[in-house]
Amino acid sequence: MLTLKQIHEDKDELISRLRVKNFDAKELIEKVIELDNQRKSIQGKLDAMLAEQNGISKEIGILFKQGKTEEANEAKQKVTTLKDESKALSQSMAETERELNATLIRIPNLPHQLVPVGKTADDNEEVRSGGVIPKLTKDAKPHWELAKEFDIIDFELGVKITGSGFPLYKGKGAKLQRALINFFLDENINAGYQEVMPPLMVNEESAYGTGQLPDKDGQMYHAQTDNFYLIPTAEVPVTNIFRNVILNAADFPLKLTAYTPCFRREAGSYGKDVRGLNRLHQFDKVEIVQIQHPEKSYESLDEMVAHVEGILKKLELPYRILRLCGGDLSFTSALTYDFEVYSAAQEKWLEVSSVSNFESFQANRLMLRYREEGEKRNQLAHTLNGSSLALPRILAALLENNQTENGIAIPKVLQPFCGFNSI
Repeated sequence: MLTLKQIHEDKDELISRLRVKNFDAKELIEKVIELDNQRKSIQGKLDAMLAEQNGISKEIGILFKQGKTEEANEAKQKVTTLKDESKALSQSMAETERELNATLIRIPNLPHQLVPVGKTADDNEEVRSGGVIPKLTKDAKPHWELAKEFDIIDFELGVKITGSGFPLYKGKGAKLQRALINFFLDENINAGYQEVMPPLMVNEESAYGTGQLPDKDGQMYHAQTDNFYLIPTAEVPVTNIFRNVILNAADFPLKLTAYTPCFRREAGSYGKDVRGLNRLHQFDKVEIVQIQHPEKSYESLDEMVAHVEGILKKLELPYRILRLCGGDLSFTSALTYDFEVYSAAQEKWLEVSSVSNFESFQANRLMLRYREEGEKRNQLAHTLNGSSLALPRILAALLENNQTENGIAIPKVLQPFCGFNSI
């Protein structure tokens, strides 16, 4: 969430920069300024009334001591009237603050200066690429056919148990899935991330804190009786560890990693591009999260991008890194790099990771602050997160790109984790 200070001081600049996200913020920002000025005016009146009440209350005792009972009673009546007026103003203040906050949370994060102008994914910029795209035989199969042939993923049984988008992994498919999870976690831990195992459901305050609410309300599974949300990513519970926390500057960077199943409704996702593992409602993902000093958050972003790239190199997957344009950037992100791996059998690029810097946008919603040594004033921290990695499309690319006449070869780096070298 943008701060009121930002909005008051840089109104025109904010409106201009948000156009990069194809978002017209003029009306909302002007509404925020109007409501904040209204809030300040009410607060001024309340402060004046309180001061007047305190002054009259002191006079009442003096008047009674002086025997001026009638004047004292008139003063008491004046205090009662002021209290009633203060109560009405307090209610007006609460309504104004609610409307102000409801307006503020509808304004997206500012895009970084590096964000390219564009409307769709076609306008994203390729930063670099790596790996070798394999040349498969003419009879090469997509992963959903390989999964059925080798009996390692059962999509139909998943439909029977739950519905479309909930596959059942079995045999070596389940072992390979577990091997990838352990490999990703070990890589992250070796890079200095502390592993945590968070809850898979969060409360409304947590979903609000990282920006999923209200922006992604319809995309999350909602347990209405308890008002809990199934997490769309481990970013939500892990980042909320630091909600309403004041850190010391010496604590930075805080680096956490977590494996969780993730749940997304993906409403409206149909067609050939969502076949097999390409788009699921439940999927496994390993996440990395950093809480960092504002002056060093972009160093951390580069470090996280390099870390994810290193994992893909070890998996020997062809990849490319994209800098997302304004139109493809999320509501909460200031700058995002997407990773895609090439699926040789489908002849298309598959997104497997997003690594983002949210700057202080999430921290302001979370009240996540820090204090410099020797200073009393608290400041907002920066938050970052990235997929390291999302499993479904990684697995799809591994199956497709490594198919041979004798089966599916397992990358050397995964063999110690799964206990076999082929399927």
